[in-house]
Order: sequence, then structure tokens, then C-alpha cells
Amino acid sequence: MEKVRCAGRCLGIEISGIRKLFEAAGPGSINMGLGQPDFDTPDHIKEGAIRAIREGKTAYTSNMGIPELREALSEKFQKENGLAYSPDQILVTAGASEALHIIMHALVEEGDRVLYADPGFVSYGALAVLAGGRPEGVPLDRALRIDVEAAKEMMDGARLFILNSPGNPTGAVETKENIRALVEYGNDRGVTIVSDEVYEHFIYGTTHWSAARFGEDVITVNAASKTYAMTGWRLGYLAGPKEYVEQSLKVHQYCQACATSISQYAALTAYTGPQDCVEQMRTEYQARRDYLCGEIARMGFSFPVPEGAFYLFAPLGKGLVERILKKGVIIVPGEAFGCNAPEYARMNYATSRENLKIAVERIREAMEG
Repeated sequence: MEKVRCAGRCLGIEISGIRKLFEAAGPGSINMGLGQPDFDTPDHIKEGAIRAIREGKTAYTSNMGIPELREALSEKFQKENGLAYSPDQILVTAGASEALHIIMHALVEEGDRVLYADPGFVSYGALAVLAGGRPEGVPLDRALRIDVEAAKEMMDGARLFILNSPGNPTGAVETKENIRALVEYGNDRGVTIVSDEVYEHFIYGTTHWSAARFGEDVITVNAASKTYAMTGWRLGYLAGPKEYVEQSLKVHQYCQACATSISQYAALTAYTGPQDCVEQMRTEYQARRDYLCGEIARMGFSFPVPEGAFYLFAPLGKGLVERILKKGVIIVPGEAFGCNAPEYARMNYATSRENLKIAVERIREAMEG
């Protein structure tokens, strides 16, 4: 058999460290690794999908997504984010992951620099490499927000800046002033801002600001996945200037054709139906955050309390992280998110309070050796 040959762009990236841990989790493990809500998809959203199946809405849809959903998303952007995206500026995708993938392929030329926070979400750098770009991590400040001055120094000559607020893995929420400064400076220098806002509804005691409020050269990425506990439905979307959407559509047509029809009708029900389920989840996440942060702080660790998402990012130290994993608590070492946080670990508190209590006891045991 001839030697197997694979593309260098794939050989140059690693399998997600988060997924490795998820797959390796043994029986009895407390999984605080995978960024997935532990809530079930609300019943009225499930019923929307079942209704679509019964009505035979199982064929291909428009490549852009069903018109009703794009209209609903247009109204959502106006009402919740203060953004005037028309339906033809919105492209429905198979999750936010596909949205990020097709944006990279539509906008990034070979060798283009793609900036994002380090530590930051694991997909950004890998997607940049797959599109032929050069990923570069921007350092964070002591509050785990983007170091704006460092970002400005790196922006000249860059093609994209991926802004993620609330942030994964940090749970940090960027201030209005930071977002405005990054968008205005970047746009002045020809840098397109890609604003990943999938955690926008899980914010505690502060305010979410959409980047597109502060500049025109911005693409907004979002999804139903976190907001409505619909991770497995794979329903996301992007919105931005028409030319960017048109070019992204070309990539989407050939790699996906359209998002799953049933998921689109479920999302239509989600965005047009009652929203109390979102507030219920947010309230519960805040209670879990308060418990976990309190317990980890009592163990002697110092860290910024996360203002959004459902992650605690704390400097536990590499040795302790390894012992915690051996105790059957799956957390993600900071090195999975970049080069600038090897001593940190991400703990996902989107798991039950009972599981969190067990995890805390095991972490204490790990500290005792």
C-alpha cells in the first residue's frame, strides 16, 4: 500500500483538546469539560420540530435559510441588539461553527493574519489554518479581557479580528468602551471584525454590546445552540454586509447546501415563542456560578469572577489539574485554549448543582494529594 498522503493544512492542526477529554471521560466522571447546557431543549421548541415533520417540511430549504426564520432573526437583531440587518443579510448555518468556517474561507487569503484572544476558543486558530490564514493570539489583561493596546499594535495588516464576548473560556464580558475601540480602530485599518456572540443571553450583572453597533465592517455570528439548549440541533447564523454574506453563501452552498430543515423550524419556534425559558436557564447558571466561584475561592485561588457564559477560568496549576482529572472531574487545561494560560483550567458550570458539589469535593481531595 502506498504511503497515505494528507493535506498539510490538516496535518498542521490538532484534534480539539476538549473533545479528547470528552471522549476519554470514564463512568462516574463529572464532566465540566464540554461547553454544553445540561438543560433539555424546551418542549415548545421540540413541538415546533415535530409539527414540521408531520407537515412534511423535510426537503431542502433555500441555501440562505427559510424566509420566516431569517425574518424572525432580523426582528431579533433589531429588538435585542439594536442592529438593522435585513433578512437578505442573514445566512442560516449548521451551527456557529459552520458560520465561522465559511467566513474564513470567504474572506481569508493565503497567508492573511487572523487575530483572536489568547486564551480563546479552540476553533478560531484551527479554522484560520484550514482557510490558509495565519492565526495570531492577542493577550488578555488581568481581568481576562482583551488587552486593547496590544490588539491595536497587532491589527495593522491583519485581515480578521475575532471578538468573542461573553468569552470562551474566560467568561469575560468586554466593556462597551473596549468593543468600540477595537471595532473603530480595526475598521479604520481595513480589519473585518467577526463578533461571536453565542453566549449573549448568559450575562450576570453587566450588559452585552454587539460589535456591529460601532462599525460597518463587522460580521455577527450567533446560534440557537446555547440560548435555547439546542447544541445538537446545529443551528447558527451569520449577519453582515451583503457582499460578505454573498461570498459566504458560495462556500455554504458547496459544503452544506442548507441547514437542516427541521432544525430551522425548531429555531423559528424558539425565536418567535416565549422567552421565559432563557431567563430560567440564566438564573440557574448564575446560582451555579456563585456556588462554584465561592468554593474555588475558599480553596485559596484568586481569579476574576466570570460575568458571562458558563465557564470559570482559574489558575489552578498544571499539577493540580492533572490530579483533578485523575479524580474523575473533567476540566480543560488552559493550554487547550492557547499559549498564554498554561497554569489555568476551564471549569464548565453548565451541570447540575449536585454534580458541582461532588466535583468540589473531588477537587479538595486532589488538593490534598
